[in-house]
This record gives sequence, structure tokens and C-alpha cells, in this order.
Amino acid sequence: MAELTSSQPLDLLAQETRMGAVTLRVANLDAMTAYYRDAVTLTLISRDGDRSILGRGSTSIVILEHAPELKHAAPHEAGLFHTAVLFDTEADLATAVHSVAQHSPRTFTGSADHLVSKAFYFTDPEGNGVELYWDRARTEWSWTHGEVDMATLRLDRRKFLAESLSEDAIAVAPSRPAKVGHVHLSVGDIPQAREFYVQQLGFETTKVMGDQALFVSAGKYHHHMAMNTWTSAGAGRRGPSLGLGLVRIELPTPDDIGALSDRLRHYGVKARDNGQIVEFDDPWLNVIQVEPKD
Repeated sequence: MAELTSSQPLDLLAQETRMGAVTLRVANLDAMTAYYRDAVTLTLISRDGDRSILGRGSTSIVILEHAPELKHAAPHEAGLFHTAVLFDTEADLATAVHSVAQHSPRTFTGSADHLVSKAFYFTDPEGNGVELYWDRARTEWSWTHGEVDMATLRLDRRKFLAESLSEDAIAVAPSRPAKVGHVHLSVGDIPQAREFYVQQLGFETTKVMGDQALFVSAGKYHHHMAMNTWTSAGAGRRGPSLGLGLVRIELPTPDDIGALSDRLRHYGVKARDNGQIVEFDDPWLNVIQVEPKD
């Protein structure tokens, strides 16, 4: 088994684990590129034929792949619940929320204060969920019996924008950092999700909501990934469809990836390993790709 350079237990992902860019398969590449660029305020990093990469600076956040031959998944199937884009400051978040309100107001679906964060929710033009959020400092988070305290409290969008939006923030928005903070999936069964993402993959559980939702992370973040059955209870394996292409997880070192590869092999998870990147499917055929940090 590969040796880890950190003190992280072998059955857990490294504390420095983070999420990478989410790939979406899309029917209308131009419209979707425009939404994430003009409304969400991401920068178009590259456009190569049937593929657009958007993010901030050198950090990729969303990769759009043109797949017009595919159809939308049927309701209640497993797949993406939302991609969550994390901003450094409330002003950065306010700028993005204001931009979506100006360019695509009908895509707004709600907002909430989750105690650990402030979040605004949207649905992109092809039905993929998007969360834009800002984290409170970790010193302000509370934990009870090993679970992070999160809630869904009212967050008034107009009041938030009035308090946080500024002309200066709007002017510098394209140069400000942002990244994928977490990815939330729709799955068919929470115990099965816990077995895969916690026992086998190596995340730690940070919050459980009965048989409806599971939140997991590395390094005591509130959550890097979440899974719920709110609209997908009992869903089986996905077929080819528009929407989620793959979820990326970034580990600190090649040794961390080697340890994960060994662990997956131990649990009988079939992985595609080219020596640098390990790719595998979760129980619902959501594709997970693990790669070293840049």
C-alpha cells in the first residue's frame, strides 16, 4: 500500500482534500456558457470546440461538454442536486447573486442562512442546480456530538444585497477567487450512500438527516459532498443523459491517491487508474474522478 506523508488515518481522505470542477453535459453549449459567464460571473477560461471551461483565475469551476445527442433525465432519477460555488467574501457573493438577478432572474429558487454559511440557490437553463455561497469563519461553527450544527433559516435576498453589494465589489468581481466548495447529489438510498462515500471512499460524516440526507467532508469542513433522496428515493443506476458528467475530488499528493486506490480495490470498487487520475462510479453511476491538486 502507498505510504501517506501526512498523519491522516489510512481509512480517511486527507484533511487537505478539496473539490474540483464539475463537468456538465449540455444540449446548448452557447446558452449554458453565457449563463455561467454572464449571470454567475465566472470567467471563460477556454473554449475548444464542444467544450467550455469556466472559473476564476486558473481555478476551473464548471466544465461544459456539448452532448446534443443526449436527453434530459426523467424526474426522480439520481444525479446532480447542485454544484456549490464558494466565494471568499459576502461582497463577492452579493456581486454574483446580483448579476444572476439582473441577467436571469427567473432562475432564482431560494436562499437560506445555514449557520455555517449564507447560500442562494438557482437552476441553470438546463435544469442543473446551482448554489452560490459564502462561509462563516470556522471558529463560528458549532458541533454537537460530532455533527456540525446547520439549519435552514430565512435569508432575505434584498436585505443581503443592500448590506453587502458595492460598486467596488462589482468592478473587481472577475479577478476575485471562487471555487467549488461542495457538490450535492440526488441518490436512491442514504445507507448505501454512507457505505460508499464514508466507509469506502473515506469521507467523514458531518451531518445525517435520517434516511433523507447525508453530509460528508474531509478535514472537518461542514461538507464537501452531500447526498439526498428528497426527489430520488429508490432511484437506480443512471443511464446516459444530460446533466452531471463527473465530479472531481482533488487530493494533496500522489501517495494519497495511491492509498485511495488501494482502499477501493480492497472494497471491490472497480476503478480506472492511469497512474495519476483514478476514476470510478458510485452506486448510481455518478462518475467520480480523483486527481492531485494543481
